[in-house]
Order: sequence, then C-alpha cells, then structure tokens
Amino acid sequence: MSLIAHLARMEAVESGRAQPLATVRHRHLSERPLVLVPLTTAGEAGAPLGALVGTGPDEPRLLVVPQPRDRELRFAFLAELAEEVLPYVDGYADAVEPVERKDPATGEKVQVELCLDAPQLIVPSRAGIEYVRLLGRSTRFRRTAEQDPDTPYPAPPRVPLLGRWLTHYGERARVPGSSLLLAATDLLNRHWATGQSSLEDQHLGALLAWIDPYDDEPGAEAAYRAELGRDSRGQLLCPPAGPATDPAFDNRLLAPAIEAYDRARQAVGAAEDGETADAALAALHRAEREVRRLVVSQLKPTWDATWRALGLLRELPEGARVADRWTRDRWSFTGHRDKVAAGEPPQPRRDDAVTAAAKLAAREQAQGRLDAQEALDDPLVLAGRRLAGEAFTGEVVEVTPAWTEARRPAPRPLLTFRTDDRPRLEPGTKVYRSLDGRPQTAEFVAPEEDGALVLRLLDKMGRAKEPAEGTVPEKGERIAWTLFEHDQRTGPKLPAPEDTPWTHGGPPRSADGELPDAVTPEDLL
Repeated sequence: MSLIAHLARMEAVESGRAQPLATVRHRHLSERPLVLVPLTTAGEAGAPLGALVGTGPDEPRLLVVPQPRDRELRFAFLAELAEEVLPYVDGYADAVEPVERKDPATGEKVQVELCLDAPQLIVPSRAGIEYVRLLGRSTRFRRTAEQDPDTPYPAPPRVPLLGRWLTHYGERARVPGSSLLLAATDLLNRHWATGQSSLEDQHLGALLAWIDPYDDEPGAEAAYRAELGRDSRGQLLCPPAGPATDPAFDNRLLAPAIEAYDRARQAVGAAEDGETADAALAALHRAEREVRRLVVSQLKPTWDATWRALGLLRELPEGARVADRWTRDRWSFTGHRDKVAAGEPPQPRRDDAVTAAAKLAAREQAQGRLDAQEALDDPLVLAGRRLAGEAFTGEVVEVTPAWTEARRPAPRPLLTFRTDDRPRLEPGTKVYRSLDGRPQTAEFVAPEEDGALVLRLLDKMGRAKEPAEGTVPEKGERIAWTLFEHDQRTGPKLPAPEDTPWTHGGPPRSADGELPDAVTPEDLL
C-alpha cells in the first residue's frame, strides 16, 4: 500500500468519510453488465442455494434451490443459470470487426475477427469471483445424456458449456487490470479509501456506508450498523454480500422452511387419492414460496447495493488507457469463443508446466503494465509514485542541443529540469515520459549546483540530424517523468509443451494415457 493510501485511510478515520484514491475510473464498465448475486448452502461451499441475475437493477431473475441436497434441483438451478448467462454471452459473439494481426507461426500479417465488445460479469465481492470459478470447475466436465447416454446423473444440455465460460471468466479475473469479471467491493476499494481494515472492506454494505452514506452518520458507526445491526427477529439489517449466509438466518428461518418443504414433498409422494394429493401439492407450493421469499430477502439488499456501487463508479471519468486493457479482454473473449466453436475440449483441471509458466509470466507483465498505466492516467496515483521516489514532475528550464559523435550524428539534446520531488536517481538511470502515447526515454546525467537535474533525451526524435518537431520539450514545459518503464518487456521464449523437461513433469501424456482433465470427485458439486 502506498503512502498516499495510508494518508487517505487516516483522513477517512478523522473525517468519518471515505477518501478518493483516484481521480478517474481505472476499470472498464459495460453499458449493460450482467450482475450475479449468488448464495450457497452453509457447510457445502459448492451447493447453490439461490441467485439473483440480470442486466438491469429493476429486472432481476430469482433462482432458488428449495432443497440444496437434491441433485435434480441443483441441476435445474444450473440449467436456469445457463439460460440467463449463455444468451447474454452469445449476444456479443457475432458483432465483429476485421483486424490485422501477426500470425505467430509464420510471422506474416493475417486478417482475423475481433469482437466489437465483450460481455461483462459483476459479482458483489471477491468471494463471488471464487464461487464463479468453483461453479465452472464443477460443471465443465459434466456429461450430458446426448454426449454419453450411459452416464449416471446426466447434466442438462447447456450446463457444461456454462462451466467452460465461467472457468474462462474466473481465469481472466486473475489477470491484473482485466474487467471481464469484476467484484463490486474490489472496484470500490480501488477508487476510495475507508477508515476500516481491508478485510472489513470486503463487506459491501459496510464499504458503501463509508463512501455513500444515506445520512450524516459517521462512516465508522454506519459501517458497524451495516455489519452487525439486527432487527427484532435477530436477523441482520444488511445481509452478507454472499455467497455465504448468516448463521442466524440459517438456523432460525431457512432450516425450518426447508424442513417444511421436505415434509410437503413426502406428503405428495405418500398421497393415496386425488383430494389428498391436491392438498399436499398446495402445501408444497406454499413451502417453496416461503423458501423463495427467505432467499430473496437475503439477496435483494446485496443486489441493490451492487447496482448502487456501479452508479457511483460511473460518475468517475474513464481513464485514458482503460480502453487498451478492455481491448485485451475482447481478444480473450474472442479467442475463447473460437475455441468453443471449434469443438475443443474443456479447460484441463491442471495446466501443464509450459502453460502454467506462460500464464504466470502474462500476469506479471499485466501487473507491471497496469501499475504504469494507472500512474500515467491519474495524477493522484502518480503522486504516490512520486512520494516513493519512482517518478517526478517539474519544469524544463533550459534545452541544450547536442549530438552523438558517430559518423552519422543523432540528436541527443540535454534538458535542464527543475523539480521539487526527490527521485532516486544515479548517473545513467533511465527515465521515461509519455509522448503521444509512446514512452520516450531519457538518461539522468548529473545534478546542477542549484539542484536542477540534467537529462539527455535518447529516442523518439526521428532519424534525421535535427529532432522531429514536437519530440523535444520546450523551455517552460511541465513534464512528468517516471523511473519505471511504461511497456513491460516479454520474458524468454518458453519451450513447446512436448519439449517440457522431466524436471517439470515431462511432455503432456498422450491420448492413450491418463487424460490431464480427467473428472475427479472434487470437480463435482
């Protein structure tokens, strides 16, 4: 955490209100995101209890499992979830634009399709992201009756496809800066600092109590009430942001309602005549409606809070480089769409050594790129890097033309730069500035006697002897320089999967051996 973030938290404690950590929004928000608020059964992390899902605050669809131990009801829940998620995903698959891209095999430029936009999934908290990943892992290996007529407990037709998409979104959420799958709490925590711990910041109600209180109540008191306040029945005023439920709700309200539902089902099965069956069936419907009423009472406050959080975030202008990161998400979505259309198998349960190393390297590069882009987009974020000695801003007080001594002289002008910051510079240190969206490099030469810094420009000035117009700063111009690179370098080339050394598991197993994505008990709900 940067010094700016620490200072903002201290100020939030003193003022009783959350303090901004950014002046722009650093994540992309779709005009029509799909919000998913899930609930799970206590004691069974993978057993769904219910969910609210929809693309608008006033039109959620309620999905409920009245008896979570019933496998058929779980599959019915997953089938209904697939009916909501997959049409939303498919709605972005057909609108494409032609783009030229280099073929990694031949190195030649080829024309490929890129989806114009990508579907975005929003959940209330970070635990919701993990639940999406769990649902994906639990369903993508399921076999349908069409695929395998002899499979026990076949899944509904589109449930495995739902699992593949949820797995892709869960994996993409691990890439820093990605916006395909976002948690409302993470979005708020990135843009505001509260006066509570980072663990308490995962409670959406408490977080909003600091950022957007309904009255003038101090943030600490409002957050305390949001976390622990209960009504006359002992139920939380602000239920958890899911997917876990409150034990008092489970023991006092939900468990008796599920028991009543079970008794009603048994009565329907034991009915011996039509009149008794009708009465038992009516009791079953009443019991199911009661379970649905209880589940929606836990989901609706979080649903409203999630849309309220999105409304707050939309008030911030989008950062200049957010669109570039969203384009990477569009490429990711397009690539997975093509894999599904080509009939490729689902993602393996475990990655091979080369794939795992490539993912880790890509995430490290994405983290470095995100840190740099956020600082370049946001003066408040840049201020934190300046306090850490990783950047400095100031004014050009003199420009001295200079050239290299090679046969073909190249421009290397010297800049005398005055700043009040204290960057960690030594002679020869490279510094960078953004020039029309591209990084321009300079080298620190030496400090002047009056404290000014002498920098030598090294690139982005053209190939002529005289620098191209606009590539050399003018006297009096204010510039922000960074000690970190704006573009992350790629690491060494990884071997092909078939060339994996024995120290890292050896080559992937052949088709006649053990499959790397074999179904295991832990993959099943």
